[in-house]
Amino acid sequence: MDELPLEQVRTLLAVVDEGTFDAAATALHVTPSAVSQRVKALEQRTGRVLLMRTKPVRPTESGEVVIRFARQLARLERDARAELGMGMADGLGPVRLPIAVNADSLATWFLPALTRVPRDPPVCFELYREDEAHTTALLREGQVMAAVTSSPDPVAGCTVRALGLARYLPVASPAFVARHLTGARDLGEAPVIVFDRRDELQDGYVRALTGGAAGASAARHRIPTSEGFRDAVVAGLGWGLVPEPQALPLLETGALVPLEPAPPLDVPLYWQQWKLDSPALAAVAAIVATAAMESLLPPDVPAGGGHSTRP
Repeated sequence: MDELPLEQVRTLLAVVDEGTFDAAATALHVTPSAVSQRVKALEQRTGRVLLMRTKPVRPTESGEVVIRFARQLARLERDARAELGMGMADGLGPVRLPIAVNADSLATWFLPALTRVPRDPPVCFELYREDEAHTTALLREGQVMAAVTSSPDPVAGCTVRALGLARYLPVASPAFVARHLTGARDLGEAPVIVFDRRDELQDGYVRALTGGAAGASAARHRIPTSEGFRDAVVAGLGWGLVPEPQALPLLETGALVPLEPAPPLDVPLYWQQWKLDSPALAAVAAIVATAAMESLLPPDVPAGGGHSTRP
């Protein structure tokens, strides 16, 4: 395949980011016809359809490859300009780092880690709160430069390193236990808190624990924030797997009780990032790895099994 003309690559990126050919033309200060011609020329050069002409437009699988290249190219150009002293005075502004992270990490250890990132040069974080399946998709599409994920399989063009194990404790309020889990009642039949429709953590835990699935008649309360999830368990709406840092203080006060003899659940977390020589990204990766080492369990600690994290 011939080399990819940068003007055409940047135009494709503008179309995806702006959503339409007309909006991309406005952003690039050219005519919509010029945008269309550049995209068509790039598709002819690659021999692939790169865009689905929907509203908004969406990249095809081949288009995602080119879009990821375009974002990486933009990042390298920005870093080079910064090293040459062409900084905020030249209109570049702070370094922008888009990162995908699951809600429980965001609510416990991840934000404190970001406060350790040096402020010179200034960095702006753009965080995407998504479940592990979609964090890797965001990497694949080039939307984010790095992600906290439960997938150890590196996305093409990315490196991966183990961060540690996030421990979840199966807990409920004392009143809930007395009402729903006395005697020989099955945990799978009790009301349960889940994050959203994609949350498989509780169901996977019940399957591993009992060999069965959550009962079809069990009430399922969807609470789509980490703090709200914890508060719903404390309020007695259902049982749930709560991150250990959130659960321990409530266990000490008696607001929550452990579900005996249900063991904790340890979920492996990984850091995936673009293979780029970006000083800002490298600094953040090192700080995140250190914070994870301090906050998570070591990756080789024997655990009660692993399932996908909540979003």
